[in-house]
Amino acid sequence: MILESLFIGMLGSLFYIELTGLYAGGIIVPGYIALYFDQPLRILGTLVVSLFALLIYRFISPHLILYGRRRFVLILFLGGILTMIWYRFVPGYFPVILELRVVGWIIPGLIANTFVKQGITITLASLILVSTVTYLIVRAMVLI
Repeated sequence: MILESLFIGMLGSLFYIELTGLYAGGIIVPGYIALYFDQPLRILGTLVVSLFALLIYRFISPHLILYGRRRFVLILFLGGILTMIWYRFVPGYFPVILELRVVGWIIPGLIANTFVKQGITITLASLILVSTVTYLIVRAMVLI
């Protein structure tokens, strides 16, 4: 059901963008988040890494010329680096919470990029909505 979740998540994102003009963290993000609805700590870890990437971006952006592709690549890079750091250090300091991982290497950067463009609240609300609808459709497909 992985491919179905990703495909339905992409379609849901595209419909949501057309209807509202808002992004749900990126076109592929809701499908990936829907795959991990049964692991809420993993989703939480992904959002924490995304917020850290946003904070670092906001700290360094006044000192660099960042727009368009440069900004996008920098935020994806920050998300990937922070994910590597997260995988390296979080299990060592919090061995009880092994589920507190991150979804993918690119997903936190995509979410952080959308945070920059449209704000945290709107992005999170959109992400929750589209991911939940994706999850429910995929679960209904399993039952059929």
